[in-house]
Amino acid sequence: ARSQANAALLSPLSPRELEVLALLEKHDTDREIAAALVISLDTAHSHVRHIGEKLGAHGRRAIVQVAKDQGLL
Repeated sequence: ARSQANAALLSPLSPRELEVLALLEKHDTDREIAAALVISLDTAHSHVRHIGEKLGAHGRRAIVQVAKDQGLL
């Protein structure tokens, strides 16, 4: 169901963005996301920004809520 919801997006989330989204749901900070995924802090921040753009949401809580509403989480 999640993959179908992702495929339905105009610009689907990448596998890495889906990993970041799962960590956002757990309320992880950019620093925690970067450590968990072994990426730079800037890259983690960039992923969060891109996810928000793709989902049309601004702010971490809004991103998670939109993702839940669309069946991505």
